[in-house]
Amino acid sequence: MEESATSSSSLTPSFSIFTNYPLISAVAAFAIAQSIKFFTSWYRERRWDLKLLVGSGGMPSAHSATVTALAVAIGLQNGFGGSHFALAFIMASIVMYDATGVRLHAGRQAEVLNQIVYQLPAEHPLAERRPLHELLGHTPPQVIAGGMLGTATTVIGYLVVRFASG
Repeated sequence: MEESATSSSSLTPSFSIFTNYPLISAVAAFAIAQSIKFFTSWYRERRWDLKLLVGSGGMPSAHSATVTALAVAIGLQNGFGGSHFALAFIMASIVMYDATGVRLHAGRQAEVLNQIVYQLPAEHPLAERRPLHELLGHTPPQVIAGGMLGTATTVIGYLVVRFASG
């Protein structure tokens, strides 16, 4: 039987954040996805770009990896039939849909606007503006790769913990 929400133990501070499997899975998937972008950029361009460790856009989608890892970890921990998984699944779906929709098209619009600004004469007031950030969203393959990465990260972590604990 579950404890009631008003029990004294639920009001006691806990440092269980360090053992929160869904949180750890989501953070690990994000870190792995961003690291992949960082190292593949170095491999292609032979230069380090630290902005890729926290920036958006690119392959794989760190947003998709993060929310998928969270949803799968919640499903593995609490069951795939519960309301916690349903909430995480719906939120993951919204984030992934948004990454390939609104954010992708906003990035493409930024690219067009930057081209227009570059063609302005030097004396135009907008010519001195910093370019807009173009890598905002993701293509469907980037989102799918992120989702697969998030799932794999979570399942591997789950199996490692399960086998390590006997």
